[in-house]
Amino acid sequence: MKLESLIDQPGKLPVIPKVVQKLMESFGNDNISATDIAQQIAADPALSAKLLRLANSAYFHVSRTVGTVDDALRMLGFVMVRNLVLGNGMAKAFPKVPGIDLPQFWRYNLYTACTARWLANEAGQAGVSGDTVFTLGMMHGIGQLQIHVVMPYAMPAIKPQVHVLAAERAALETREFGFHYADVSAELAQLWNFPAPLVSALRRIPAPLAAGDFSAAAALVHLAAWRARSEVLEMSADEIAAGYPLAVAQRLEIEGDWAERMPALPELTAGLAEMLE
Repeated sequence: MKLESLIDQPGKLPVIPKVVQKLMESFGNDNISATDIAQQIAADPALSAKLLRLANSAYFHVSRTVGTVDDALRMLGFVMVRNLVLGNGMAKAFPKVPGIDLPQFWRYNLYTACTARWLANEAGQAGVSGDTVFTLGMMHGIGQLQIHVVMPYAMPAIKPQVHVLAAERAALETREFGFHYADVSAELAQLWNFPAPLVSALRRIPAPLAAGDFSAAAALVHLAAWRARSEVLEMSADEIAAGYPLAVAQRLEIEGDWAERMPALPELTAGLAEMLE
């Protein structure tokens, strides 16, 4: 199957809630009205209640209670509110995927997103937005879900070879299909009118040093994915050390002890798991 065919099947594309579609439009629209977005979120009682619970979670350390959607936009910023709603919308768009442990999958993406944001904010990555890499971390694996939905017949042959979340998975898929999950994630993002730099970064995440133009955002998510994978796959110390993307960390000029300095992942992501429920 060709890459284009994976997103050219309307009946097998993820069904995105209207408010999430509107938020996706905001990626390419500098004139989007935050007031309009707030009204649309507030019009969905379940979504607005979930957003407020997330905004008041330990993750954000807010100084006072966030009581309204407008408060959330002011205190967290439009991009982070968009991230929270997008994350919830993506989880709902794939309620069941054959061959995928969805709780594990979304935990991995959440860990990746929060680790990438921590790296961008705490490790001195000038010019890279923590909220942007959070978006990339949450979205980078959705191509895997689309592959499983559209090509379930191809999964039994490769599932025993490499775990779906393993670092080697992209190379295996490229050999078998001619494309990998991040290519599909990028195609979906392009279909949803994400900005070109985000689409390009999504495609580069599995191998951020292979492309001609280096993307620090893609590299940060790649490094964060290593940390997330180590946790959710319960890797041994030897496996963790062997899989460390040293060349990527060096290219980013990130000190080798960052994983020890970073809070434990359950603590770092405290309160955000509800986004995926």
